[in-house]
Amino acid sequence: MPDYHDDLRLAHVLADAADATTMERFKALDLKVETKPDMTPVSEADKAAEELIRGHLQRARPRDAVLGEEFGSQGSGPRRWVIDPIDGTKNYVRGVPVWATLIALMERGEGGDRPVVGVVSAPALGRRWWAAEGLGAYTGRSLSSASRLRVSGVTRLADASFAYSSLSGWEERGKLDRFLELTRACWRTRGYGDFWPYMMVAEGSVDICAEPELSLWDMAANAVIVQEAGGRFTGLDGVPGPNSGDAAASNGLLHGPLLDHLRS
Repeated sequence: MPDYHDDLRLAHVLADAADATTMERFKALDLKVETKPDMTPVSEADKAAEELIRGHLQRARPRDAVLGEEFGSQGSGPRRWVIDPIDGTKNYVRGVPVWATLIALMERGEGGDRPVVGVVSAPALGRRWWAAEGLGAYTGRSLSSASRLRVSGVTRLADASFAYSSLSGWEERGKLDRFLELTRACWRTRGYGDFWPYMMVAEGSVDICAEPELSLWDMAANAVIVQEAGGRFTGLDGVPGPNSGDAAASNGLLHGPLLDHLRS
């Protein structure tokens, strides 16, 4: 099995640099915010963080490809870094501390590209989560000060906590009725949104989560962390990994019932 220790250490260095940039502009009164063609916001901090990460990667991993939310794809090859400089930009620009920088390394194999390293850093919450294939998933302040992550052992939807982002996405895709059926079948539902539900699944504080439309940079880091914590991460079609354009994550024990409720 490949050794991803060096790549994981690099991902932490990238996250440290991004954290310094994003926190410097968080809640700044003169923060510049634009609207992208897809009608979502982008701030100067999003762009600055991604440029900084790309600069580090160009020096440290010049042969690796890069895909980022703000500046697209660069390079080619079997290894690709996938970056979301600020996941939760709407929260960021409103001063809500639930946002994070997502950094993943994907590697090409027989079954297609899969995430092998992931770091999710939420500096305004004072939290960071990470994983690498075969090395487990962790949370803590640093590589040397961390605790192992493990998904829950809940086996029934009636006892499960279900997290999601919003109702509108499900309604736009004609799946609101199925979504509501799932919420009624669960013990508890909360709309935490963005990266956080996936980290809660990995921690075992939430049992299932799902979203109807996502980009690769929204999912790659989350996927490897959930999987290394002992859970499952697939599309709503059941295909493993972050490549389906939507996501379902669970402790593994509840994955079948989760997909059964949300499939068309």
